Amino acid sequence: MEQQANIDVNYKNMKIYTEFNADKIQYPLILSVPHSGTYFPPEFLKITAFDEKNMRRNEDLFVDELVQPAVEKGLTMLKMEVNRVFVDLNRDRLELDPSMYYNYPRDNDVLYDKHCRVGLGVVHRINFKRENLYKGLLDYHEVEKRLKNVYDVYHNKLQKLIDKTIKKFGFCLVLDCHSMLSKICSIIDDRSGIDICLGNLFSQSCPREMSDFLAGQFWDKNYRVEFNCPYSGAFITFNYCQPRRSMYTLQLEINRGLYADEENLQKNEDFYEVADDVSESIYALAQSLSRLKEPL
Repeated sequence: MEQQANIDVNYKNMKIYTEFNADKIQYPLILSVPHSGTYFPPEFLKITAFDEKNMRRNEDLFVDELVQPAVEKGLTMLKMEVNRVFVDLNRDRLELDPSMYYNYPRDNDVLYDKHCRVGLGVVHRINFKRENLYKGLLDYHEVEKRLKNVYDVYHNKLQKLIDKTIKKFGFCLVLDCHSMLSKICSIIDDRSGIDICLGNLFSQSCPREMSDFLAGQFWDKNYRVEFNCPYSGAFITFNYCQPRRSMYTLQLEINRGLYADEENLQKNEDFYEVADDVSESIYALAQSLSRLKEPL
């Protein structure tokens, strides 16, 4: 019988998210930053096979700081504080791999999609080198607590911010902010690599004018922009895309090599220039959206 990895995480004083400019929403744009969290519960670290630095390789390095100048101009942001390896907010709640648990209920629904198959479901099975993260099989009931105390808390808050924005402006665009490995960008485009990817579910998640406007801001700053390559959008982009309710989404992916030393998880000399460019582009989008009396 395979070893069991049992823990009891204390959620009482755990900070799940930080919100910025949420009391007075000034623009019909919400920034969601679900993958920049750096906190690992100490109980969790006891059952993992690797140290924190190893597990942070799947993290969206410093993305919250890249958009901070825009936040300082009044944009609303919701940022996850817990690392995505513990719970991945950009997955469906059902994306659980039954093989990871010693007591997975046989009659449970399973969304065993591509993320689960590669080990990157709502609870990751592998690290960036595709090595198993855990020292044994997990307790399904413990993972359910993770989802209740972390996943649900973030998503409930995001929905409340969206509802509040729609009530004020009549519509809302969620810009889901991420970073992507420079290696992936170079493999896909060997000319000069992709700097920025805008995922709009192939023009389904928001009016094309919105994503075109943001792309234009980056093009004007000499960034190479691609739509839906290598990412068209994941769970947050899909789940909160509800045009009939005037809810729109757009996934922003920034090439990590532009602003960070990916190996050592540190900012590079271009970080603040990139942060200014990213934030200026987002702020221009926010101003453009605020001038709309209704969605396009």
